[in-house]
Amino acid sequence: MKIKLFLFAAILLSLFSNMVIGQVQLNGAGATFPYVIYSKWFDLYNRETGVRINYQAIGSGAGIRQVTEGTVDFGASDGPMSDIQLKKAKEKRGTEILHIPTVMGAVVLSYNLPSIKEVMKLDGKTVGDIFLGKIIMWNDKRIVELNPGVNLPHRPILVAHRSDGSGTSYIFTNYLSKVNTEWAKNVGFGTAVNWPVGLGGKGNDGVAGIVKQTEGSIGYVELAYAVQNKLQYATLKNKDGYFVKADFNTVSAAAEGASKNMPEDLRAILTNAPGKNAYPISGFTWLLVYKNMNDRKKAESLVKFLHWAMEKGEAYAKDLYYAPLPESVIKLCEKKINSITANGRALK
Repeated sequence: MKIKLFLFAAILLSLFSNMVIGQVQLNGAGATFPYVIYSKWFDLYNRETGVRINYQAIGSGAGIRQVTEGTVDFGASDGPMSDIQLKKAKEKRGTEILHIPTVMGAVVLSYNLPSIKEVMKLDGKTVGDIFLGKIIMWNDKRIVELNPGVNLPHRPILVAHRSDGSGTSYIFTNYLSKVNTEWAKNVGFGTAVNWPVGLGGKGNDGVAGIVKQTEGSIGYVELAYAVQNKLQYATLKNKDGYFVKADFNTVSAAAEGASKNMPEDLRAILTNAPGKNAYPISGFTWLLVYKNMNDRKKAESLVKFLHWAMEKGEAYAKDLYYAPLPESVIKLCEKKINSITANGRALK
């Protein structure tokens, strides 16, 4: 009897070991902006399918580098790859890199002013001048004019920005380049820029940490990080002249026209969009995937996950302070996903 039980246990252990060995693990790296929802998705998908997705939230710049070098199965970025980056990646990897939008989010201006109970109001010109170092005190007349009746403190402004290559920085600096001419001329936009002033923090969590710990500070972070850290954040004056709070409705409003004018490669920019309810620092976040993969099992697993994200994952967006993709954009994503191949052969 003991021998039979021993043999039965050995068989079960062998079967289990084979199952574990046979499990597919996908490795990805990149943006911190969508990490809150990606970690939820990857956990749920693992429970449903057994497929493990190991994701390192190390910044969009690093995600682009790793997908270019081929050290990951997919990358992630909140700033689309440039034409030059795409050309370089294709030359190195021998295949195109596809941009698959996953959700939309908002970049907010978080600040630490405990004495101010009212929600601060800011506009693009003023925000740009703060990050240029031209406005250095909280009771500067330009901020006072935007916030009548608010008793702003006479204290220095400490600027916090990203120290790493970042899609959040791309969205933020792209916005500043549209609303502040001096910023556009002297700094510009990208995943990394030469910041005129301020302290750098790694990742959205790094910038949120600086703001949370430093009275008088201001920094830009993805909305979910501001909410999770219980940070104050400003309403912003949009292109149509309305002060708008960031939430999934106002981000969706910014994206309303995007699906009608989406470029074929899906690299659409949403900053400073028109519309009464449009939040001005909104953006897509993308997964960066190889159009042709060398490992068929990984290709099949990644495609199945991407379809799951479009069909089921979007339902979790609002609760995590992201805006789900419009149905019209999901259809465009599905078309891209279906174009992925393994060793030049279709997966279906």
